Amino acid sequence: MNLPFLDNWRKRPAGAATGWSDPEGVAQLLSECELLRVRATSAGFALDDTPGSLEALDQLLPGRRDDPEELDWLGNDAGLYLGTVIVRNLKGAHWSPGPDGGPVIVLGSGRQIDVVTAGHEWADQGNPELSRIYAEVAET
Repeated sequence: MNLPFLDNWRKRPAGAATGWSDPEGVAQLLSECELLRVRATSAGFALDDTPGSLEALDQLLPGRRDDPEELDWLGNDAGLYLGTVIVRNLKGAHWSPGPDGGPVIVLGSGRQIDVVTAGHEWADQGNPELSRIYAEVAET
């Protein structure tokens, strides 16, 4: 999925102010996950930004794996949702631009988690499970 707002941030000169300086705004924007939320509602549950909702998602089959565009979108949404749950439930976790300018989670320990890549792996293969990633991150 193309995220044009990220492309604009990536193109700014070094040292220029970016939207990353507004952590609440970034968190709100990245938590939308529209396709994933529609899929969850269709399956009979709501995404409430808790670790338990990740367990419910792990039971959801991505479906339409033959549609690369939708699968890409679903993978992005799954990763962003995983990041949303981490940021909202683990003290000190926050969004930050990663090495390529895309969103990553930085834990209180300083460890970076590429949640978008994890979301794509979940959408493509069904694993690693999102709840397992959260549990591993929560232990550190």
